[in-house]
Amino acid sequence: MKVLKIAMLAATLLPLASYAALGGAPSTSSFSPTMLRATPQSAAGASTGAANTTATAPYSVRESRDADGVTIREYVLPSHVVFAVTWEGPIRPDMKALLGSYFPNYVTAGESRVRGPGPMIEGNDDFRVESAGRVGHFYGVAYLPRLQPASVRPGNLK
Repeated sequence: MKVLKIAMLAATLLPLASYAALGGAPSTSSFSPTMLRATPQSAAGASTGAANTTATAPYSVRESRDADGVTIREYVLPSHVVFAVTWEGPIRPDMKALLGSYFPNYVTAGESRVRGPGPMIEGNDDFRVESAGRVGHFYGVAYLPRLQPASVRPGNLK
């Protein structure tokens, strides 16, 4: 069991790609990010009708895919600060690079949760993480509630 823990720790610490750090500026990685336009929740529901107004989103989304096939989405405020990141792929991304100064919070959340096959859902008013998966398919979200725009719900981060 100890060997498994060491292997999992090594896998999360090995650099796989360069991403934005949560709470920092968006990435300038060598992978070509795709800019996606964020749609505010209120505008998404009001897409019917003759008079359709375009609302500006309180954030933008940068999507990139690394060589291992992990898709990373960075949710960026107009002030160029990443308030949330999501990941999905066959392996976990480099969590230390992805979470930056919030990585110790992630480690603490993993240590304090009840052991079992279920997802890890932990956090407080400063940092929240939801991570799950199985071999070949991992996914999750980490966000900073204090920076999250009021119109954004955690379920909107996909």
